[in-house]
Amino acid sequence: MHTDLWNTCLHLYARPGVERACLNLQSQGLDVCLLLCAAWLEQRGVRCDDARLKQLSDCAEPWQREVVQPLRHLRTQWREASAHDEALGALRGQIKALELEAERTVLRRLESLTQSWPSDQSQGDCDWLQRMASLAGQPDCGALQTLRAAINRA
Repeated sequence: MHTDLWNTCLHLYARPGVERACLNLQSQGLDVCLLLCAAWLEQRGVRCDDARLKQLSDCAEPWQREVVQPLRHLRTQWREASAHDEALGALRGQIKALELEAERTVLRRLESLTQSWPSDQSQGDCDWLQRMASLAGQPDCGALQTLRAAINRA
């Protein structure tokens, strides 16, 4: 198991079905960085409560709104046109790299925020992933199950 959030996310995202599940959840308005952080905290046995959920959301939301989402919107907006324009395709690749680096920044900030949160191995009934997902409504349970299965195999 990886101990840092970024490598944990890379490891989980590479598992079969996780990329599709994450993209599905993202299309439903969920912040995948927050979900992956929640999964990481659950793996570490960190106690989950409303105050911590809010801290995580407050940390990630401005950066997601002001940096990640505009980059993602531009990248997806250029998808079709870039297939027929090599220069635009190259720029789109650079935007994709910037988007990934922006997500990495969010994950670093979330990890930094949670460093002082101790593991509490007696806290076995905390469902970080479900509680984080429920903040955004009723997400696709199948996609969450895929993500949870990958976490449990990690």
